[in-house]
Amino acid sequence: MLSSTICTVASVAGLGIAALTAYRKRFLAATRIAAVSLVPVGLAMTGVIDWLTGVVFKPVVWAGFGVLALSVVLFMIARVAERHSLKAGGSRKERRAAARQQGPAAVAPKASAPSLGAGTRAGQPAGRPQAQDGAKNRSKGGAPEEDFSDIEAILKKHGI
Repeated sequence: MLSSTICTVASVAGLGIAALTAYRKRFLAATRIAAVSLVPVGLAMTGVIDWLTGVVFKPVVWAGFGVLALSVVLFMIARVAERHSLKAGGSRKERRAAARQQGPAAVAPKASAPSLGAGTRAGQPAGRPQAQDGAKNRSKGGAPEEDFSDIEAILKKHGI
């Protein structure tokens, strides 16, 4: 009942301002003000205002919003935990079995030595050209060694 009275007073005040605006020959602005001032009384007549005040002032409704927020938080925690368990490889027994089957840890490949100049290797004089045949450029495993001297020269040129 109080909310309907407040909405009616607000609409009457808005219509009064619209009448004053129309008296000053600003009819377009007066029409807009009248349209906006009729909204509160329309909402009160349809019952929307009573529904909103019932939602806002009931503690049970706010407790319901709290329960909904808690369920969303728990759902997000479950998703994060699920992703973590997928990355870790499942249960503890599965991770232990995988660790036993894996054997020794993988070894990183040899890092290239920093170049002393364009096209030279560490340990090779600058005036002497590199060996071109594949036998001298291969490591003990049979795979060719990687030469990053040109990449390092580009990075040095750009100050990186």
